[in-house]
Amino acid sequence: MSTTNAGSAAHPEQLMLPGQTAAPGGPIDMRNMYLMHHAFRRDLRKFGAAVPRTPVDDRATWVALAARWERFAEVLHKHHSGEDAGIWPFLLERAHPSERQTLLAMDAEHEKIDPLLQSCGEGFAALAAAGTPELRAALAVRLAEARQLLAEHLKHEETEAMVILQRHMTPEDWERIEKEHFQAKPALGELLYVVPWIADELPAPVIAAVLKDEGLPMRVVNWLGARLAFRRLDRAAFAHLPAGT
Repeated sequence: MSTTNAGSAAHPEQLMLPGQTAAPGGPIDMRNMYLMHHAFRRDLRKFGAAVPRTPVDDRATWVALAARWERFAEVLHKHHSGEDAGIWPFLLERAHPSERQTLLAMDAEHEKIDPLLQSCGEGFAALAAAGTPELRAALAVRLAEARQLLAEHLKHEETEAMVILQRHMTPEDWERIEKEHFQAKPALGELLYVVPWIADELPAPVIAAVLKDEGLPMRVVNWLGARLAFRRLDRAAFAHLPAGT
């Protein structure tokens, strides 16, 4: 990534994606964090649009939506778990008293979001088994609430928590935390889904830069996965979404 000068130190140029609220400057390149945030926002938008458009008697699509939700919820849960186990404890040990409230709020917001995500998963499973207009309407309400809560949390994280992180963490600290809490070695099947899932709807220059940095093997994984694991499930789940929604 390119750099910009801040005082006497060269800091990474932070990634700013559509829908993102802030990208505080500092020594840590938070690109991977913001890529995940973009994917979470995109998915909740698509789920929220798909549910009211999917006929309650279209079993195949509801089964695909339930599977697609499970994938989304699993990635989000791992992301939150990594933050709760790695980032927030590290920062709480070093934060100024005035910063602690923001950091404690990060974990508390996760505790509000996670049960709502589970409730949405149960709604998708129920509709996959035997859908009714009432079940679909109830799921639409829960999805809207989940989208709002997650949007507020991501905004809070991007505008305040990332400022604290940039203030107290070194690139070496971040590299260690990423390896310990965010970079477990996934199986090839998981990579074939997750890599194109992250890339979906990203601006073309961003995709090109990320895949260039990651090297040829990741470009191959993205190419294969987009045509196999990810795209196949996405088409089935969002079958009733108009193009570009």
